[in-house]
Formats: sequence, C-alpha cells, structure tokens
Amino acid sequence: MAFPGTKGTAIPMTSLGGNSGTEGMNDQEQAMIKMMQRGMESCPIKTVISGTMGFGLGGAFGLFMASMSYDSTFTPQGRAIADLPWREQVRRGFKDMGARSWSSAKNFGIVGALYSGTECCIEGLRAKNDLTNSVAAGCVTGGILGAKAGPQAAAFGCAGFAAFSAAIDAYMRMPGDE
Repeated sequence: MAFPGTKGTAIPMTSLGGNSGTEGMNDQEQAMIKMMQRGMESCPIKTVISGTMGFGLGGAFGLFMASMSYDSTFTPQGRAIADLPWREQVRRGFKDMGARSWSSAKNFGIVGALYSGTECCIEGLRAKNDLTNSVAAGCVTGGILGAKAGPQAAAFGCAGFAAFSAAIDAYMRMPGDE
C-alpha cells in the first residue's frame, strides 16, 4: 500500500501506529517472539511458571521467617538449645531454616500453580478476562486446599480465597495515576 509522499514504496502496517514491538528484528527474532507469546498464553506453561515462582518466593519467605524465629531461654526447648555447644546450635538453626524454607516453598508453589492453572482454564472456558475469573479461581483453589479438613473448611477456604482474589484483582485493575 502506497501513501502520498512515499514514492510508491510499501509501508508496513506496524509503522502506521500498529506497533507490535518487532520493528528492526529479523524473521527469526520475530518468530521467536511469537513463539514466546503463544507460550505465555498456554495454560500449562502459565501453571508451571506460577508454580516455580511461588516455590521460589515461598522458599525465600520460609527462610526469612525461620531466621527471625528464636527460642527464648524461658521455654524448655529454649533452655535445651541454649545448653548446647555453639556449633550444635548453629547446625540445628540451619537445619530448621532449611526445613521451614522447603515447607513454605512447596506450599507457595502448590497454591501458585493451582490458582494460576484454574484461573487460566476458567478464562479459556469463559473467553473473558474479568474479575469473575479471579473470584471463581480463588473459590476453587480455596475449596481444594481446605477439602482435607472437611466440607466446612472447604467452604470457608472457598469464600476466603475468593474474597482475597477479588480484592487483589480489583486493586490490580484500578486505573493508574498516570
């Protein structure tokens, strides 16, 4: 398509305001970008990425929380640890930090993967991206996480996680102060 003043040369549509972010890239780079975009729209890949990110965040959170906990010498456990040699105290501290970090990492990873996968599937089924997807995914995730403790816990988990998801998603969808 030629426009006045272009002397018959074709102008790609991306230079006319349809900026796809791929100007100046060769065909191989553009194909790689398209493949990455398709991958990020895939529910299994979103689920794996969310689970991995949750695992990492949970590990860091568990490590931080374990490093902040301490045993007071006023408790029997605290007195028992205080009576140990310094090296044994450090060894037990690191062992506890590792165990707590691993536990938090697993839990955060499971929650992240479960929520993200559920939300992606619901979004695919509804063909919409709105607050309802977050609320429904939160309810399903909370219900699954609370199911072991019985139906009442599953219902409370559903309600609690749905409310939390709605609050976070509503906040994220607020117009920015630009």
